[in-house]
Amino acid sequence: MKVLGLIPARSGSKGVPGKNTRMLCGKPLLQYTAEAALDARLLSRLILSTESEEIAAVGRSCGLEVPFMRPLELAEDDTPMLPVVQHALRWIESQGERFDAVCLLQPTNPLRRSEDIDACIELLDTTGADAVVTIKAVPPEHNPHWVYFQNGSDFLRLSTGEDAPVSRRQDLPPAFHREGSVYVTRRDVLMETNSLYGKRLAGHLIEAESTVNIDSLQDWTRAEKLLAVIQ
Repeated sequence: MKVLGLIPARSGSKGVPGKNTRMLCGKPLLQYTAEAALDARLLSRLILSTESEEIAAVGRSCGLEVPFMRPLELAEDDTPMLPVVQHALRWIESQGERFDAVCLLQPTNPLRRSEDIDACIELLDTTGADAVVTIKAVPPEHNPHWVYFQNGSDFLRLSTGEDAPVSRRQDLPPAFHREGSVYVTRRDVLMETNSLYGKRLAGHLIEAESTVNIDSLQDWTRAEKLLAVIQ
């Protein structure tokens, strides 16, 4: 399977200004993702997508290829990730190269391991899934069988649609949510169905204690503490 590794990094972050090039425990945030991706065995090619010359320069210093500059209209605060991935694929294919899948690696997850990148790609290949994402277990108190929505009359209804909640914690079925550090999607799912997930989605489990998604300064502080232990 031929897999394109894609690291999207734009300027203009609001939660943590300049976070992609900001120094985290002695390295630019972007470098953590670059190192994990470069160490992965199953990525056929690795590129950085950015509209920023500064980020591009940092990416190159980390060993990343920057074959194009992303259009400014694909680097807005409200730009979805799907068109960013599709733009990169279209550019690559316009140069005569084609991939079976894209592995999306966002720099906001500095604790990502190369082993998890490879595990997701292997899972895509062996299961025949449309896509694979890293996942974390949902704590029992947040399990859908114990979560309620409130309707317009202020009455509660279970998120599962059932009449009564599961009574014992031991009987709760496992539940998961996206962890966010790795997304691997087949090329045709991305380009022909306009989806990062497709209809057959598989998950690779990540331990909650070994992950952080940096969207705020509080997340940045937590990442510093976790990296201090690891390093």
